[in-house]
Amino acid sequence: MKKLLLLLYLFSFTIYSQIPAGYYDTATGSNYTLKTQLYNIIKGHTDNGYGGLWITYQTSDIDKFYENDGTILDIYSENPIGVDPYNFTVTTSQCGSGGYAIEGDCYNREHIIPQSVFGKVSPMVADAHFIAATDGKVNGIRSNFPHGMVGTATYTSQNGSKLGSALNSGYSAGYTGTVFEPIDEFKGDIARMYFYFATRYENVINTWGVAYDMFDGTTDKVFAEPFLTILMTWHTQDPVSSAEIARNDAIYARQSNRNPFIDHPEYVAQIWSTTPDTQAPTAPTNLLASNITNTTTDLNWTASTDDVGVTSYEIFKDGVFLASSATNAFNVTGLTQNTTYNFTVFAKDAFGNTSTVSNTANVTTTNIIDTQAPSAIIDLLASGTTDTSTNLTWTASTDNIGVTGYDVYKNAVFLASSATNSYNVTGLTASTAYNFTVYAKDAAGNVSTVSNTAAVTTLAATTGASELFISEYIEGSSNNKAIEIANFTGSSVDLSIYSIKRNTNGGTTWGAALPLVGTLINNDVYVIANSVSNAAILAVTDLSSAADAVVFNGNDPVGLFKNDVLIDIVGTFNNGTANFAADTTLRRKSTISSPNTTYTIAEWDSFPVDTSGDLGTHTFSTLSIQELIPSLFNVYPNPATKNHVTISVANNQEINAVQFYNLMGQLVINIQQPTLIYNKVEINDIPKGMYIVKIANKNAYSTKRLIVQ
Repeated sequence: MKKLLLLLYLFSFTIYSQIPAGYYDTATGSNYTLKTQLYNIIKGHTDNGYGGLWITYQTSDIDKFYENDGTILDIYSENPIGVDPYNFTVTTSQCGSGGYAIEGDCYNREHIIPQSVFGKVSPMVADAHFIAATDGKVNGIRSNFPHGMVGTATYTSQNGSKLGSALNSGYSAGYTGTVFEPIDEFKGDIARMYFYFATRYENVINTWGVAYDMFDGTTDKVFAEPFLTILMTWHTQDPVSSAEIARNDAIYARQSNRNPFIDHPEYVAQIWSTTPDTQAPTAPTNLLASNITNTTTDLNWTASTDDVGVTSYEIFKDGVFLASSATNAFNVTGLTQNTTYNFTVFAKDAFGNTSTVSNTANVTTTNIIDTQAPSAIIDLLASGTTDTSTNLTWTASTDNIGVTGYDVYKNAVFLASSATNSYNVTGLTASTAYNFTVYAKDAAGNVSTVSNTAAVTTLAATTGASELFISEYIEGSSNNKAIEIANFTGSSVDLSIYSIKRNTNGGTTWGAALPLVGTLINNDVYVIANSVSNAAILAVTDLSSAADAVVFNGNDPVGLFKNDVLIDIVGTFNNGTANFAADTTLRRKSTISSPNTTYTIAEWDSFPVDTSGDLGTHTFSTLSIQELIPSLFNVYPNPATKNHVTISVANNQEINAVQFYNLMGQLVINIQQPTLIYNKVEINDIPKGMYIVKIANKNAYSTKRLIVQ
């Protein structure tokens, strides 16, 4: 799969690299002056909050480069040369710091630089540029150990990542503690995350007062040896990939800042190398074009040499920069039929030294009249259907020249075009039947015959809350203070118009507002906590602060405001100094679906001081007032090692529905009026994950937890 990734890199560099014009214009210095110039360019990024990482991962950490299957691209489980040991679905396989027992259970948020280094505070705690979506179990095993070269492994993950004693030889000599070593495919990725962190936070990196073996306590060099040498070696040996470029672009779209060491790999040597290099690589030679078609050609050349090492090649078309390549080959696309082009190549090293120009390769594209249509799609499938959406996938068509895209039709009416063999359909109506078909097309306008039909019936609409509301309140010992906000509205909510305030001692005025930041996705929660709360609270916190709003006591009501208008409250405003929740955790009952500007005790469950086990999650019940019968059914095997289970119902019980909810409260499987055979129903094609299974009839319901491995 490595060769495939490199080919994709060659093809897609100019497609995905979207550096804004002038973004690095002020990066003109060298050494640590350059580093500070880069800091001034990338500082002050948009903080989307800890929960906002889940949204970022929907575009930044998706596998479009190996299996290209839309699952999470996890550096701790991806197998770049074969089949992945397991996969994670972006919205249904999430977990926090727990929720896993073995590899493959779920994915969470891996801080490449551990949270303990910076005290879990913002904006570091939610900066996606160094926080990757990874397997929860492997993340837990890595813990806060440094990244390095392993000598003797004590643990090896299913993709070959290792934990063990450091290799005290070669370029990693000088450290003997425990380290974590990723596979070669992602060593450069991780190194560039470290270089980003050292640059983005150079203004505060020596203020946290926490020793970390990889850091030397300075704000300029930042890295101790041998870790600087290790990171620079990884950076050189594993060049920037198309996956990194796409991730950088996706995070820029969310945070409005970039990782400069992905955009300009040469900056690493220009900043941290102690032996400046002024010698340019030799010019590329024997530049040749081959496999010329109407719109494409392959370029190959003899690799350049350099006293330190060639890092990339720049390809020019008719004297204008076209793309960069990490190897001595490039596939040019998007050419015009029966047209002549001149191609040249320059070599670059890590310091940005550029060779003289190569020889010129003259290319005239062919003038073949293409009348052959692409092959028809025969395996169009729909999956992940909700009340408003479904995901269409199919095997790519073939063509004598090349497929350029696909046209998707809904009920025989054109819906959209897709450049890949998948399309996510949105905007559907609940409980409605649709028929989808797809046609393949090529550059000449030839269109395949119609695909098979994918028949889809959307799920019934789910009921939810009309507005955000406070779902948990913790007034614990010392500074253990937290407020949890829940979103069950059915869509993501921009938090920029929301804030919380404290009503000190139940007085006549509200204190200063603490604005919320980021986006809160549906069926998720947002935790605001005092910045010196205990580790258990801070581990699930999205916004930590020492502001007035989070220094409340048991007689200080807390309000949730939208556009500075009160929409929800814990405690009674202007009710005097009497305690209503001192040393207490209050959790909103699961039946409450809307905020309330009048504090109503009956809406809350009360728990002892410092109870925080459920902080970071909240259950909103959409179940009816049917009677709960624990023994209505059994489900087996549980855990299930395959995507199939059997549900056995108590004798002669009528069953109207079988429903599977993931742990975010989303309805994943909904079977109405199931057919029972000998009081049993078989459920197939269940994605891996943890579920609440609900069986219901007119008078009763029952639920059980299910794990599908």
